[in-house]
Amino acid sequence: MIGIHTESAVEQDLKSWIRNRLWDQVPIAIGVIGRDFRMVEANRAFKESYGDWQGRRCWEVYKGRQSKCERCAAAETFEDGQVRISEEQGVVREDGHQGYYLVHLVPLVRPDGEIPYVIEMSTDITATKILEKEKIEAERLAAVGQTVAGLAHGVKNVLMGLEGGMYVARSGMKRGDAQRMLDGWRMLEENIERISAFVKEFLEFARGRVPHVEVVDPNAIAEKVCDLFRETAAMKGIEVVFRPDGSIAPAPMDAEGIHACLSNLVSNALDACEISEAQRPQVVVSTRDARGVITFEVADNGTGMDYEVKKKVFTNFFSTKQAGKGTGLGLLTTRKIVHEHGGKVSFDSSEGVGSTFRLEFPRQSLPIPSQEAPAGAETRSV
Repeated sequence: MIGIHTESAVEQDLKSWIRNRLWDQVPIAIGVIGRDFRMVEANRAFKESYGDWQGRRCWEVYKGRQSKCERCAAAETFEDGQVRISEEQGVVREDGHQGYYLVHLVPLVRPDGEIPYVIEMSTDITATKILEKEKIEAERLAAVGQTVAGLAHGVKNVLMGLEGGMYVARSGMKRGDAQRMLDGWRMLEENIERISAFVKEFLEFARGRVPHVEVVDPNAIAEKVCDLFRETAAMKGIEVVFRPDGSIAPAPMDAEGIHACLSNLVSNALDACEISEAQRPQVVVSTRDARGVITFEVADNGTGMDYEVKKKVFTNFFSTKQAGKGTGLGLLTTRKIVHEHGGKVSFDSSEGVGSTFRLEFPRQSLPIPSQEAPAGAETRSV
């Protein structure tokens, strides 16, 4: 009897300690959300992360919003009772700063199946995200160093081309040979165009422009890129087709950056078609939004790539374009911009068949707008 009584007392002490001490000792923020979306309970770590919570709605506490989120993970959990794990950005802390959080949403289900509360546990992963960004920046700076060396080599080659063009033009003038003068002039134009494109692309890559994020229409960006290339492509006998997903909702993106990414991919696709033997060369730009992921695809039926070429696609100064026409920085820049949006780049390619490049952007990982979005234009789920 004594042993049983002692064990019972220990159990009671343990339960009391868990209830009164552990709740506030765990290093993750725990909040309880009611069906009216008001915070009904929270631990000490929660208050340290989000500030005063009592009586406030979850979107006020987590997002600093004045109205309900357009897409609410808590509402979805109340509806289907599923556990959800997501990575969130843009949570407003007590000190006014924003961070990154790994969030677990767990429904509290009663025996009758009713879900009166949802428990949200969030772990601050801001430091990890900063390290990831610093790593990307370090890789970019290292690439810049390598690019400088490659730039010097590339400029040297172009200067030699310019000298050759000048020699041909001058000799044509001396001989009174109009055709030779024209050939020399064309050589000069070609090499001036090469060095101009090379330097501009290098400066764009090295500068590391700051993204300007706004809530935009992904389809509108893709359509502008298609319109930009369509006429030039048609002159070369290549068709540019746009296949949009009309159900895509607006999303927070750097429109100029995404435009640059798609332009790089379409330009590469056109070059691949131009040197291919396809009977009806075609570049297809498509969009879709499925399971919370916005996807842009650029597909062509051009030359495609073999195994060795595919291994080098994202390396410095590697280009699949004809000799002298590419710097290899376009895809590096594309990958950098996509990573800044929390997305990823992938591709499939078969030699003699064509290539498909894919830009995928999970909505939950997209950056927050440069200026706070108006009420109702939500870019993050709670």
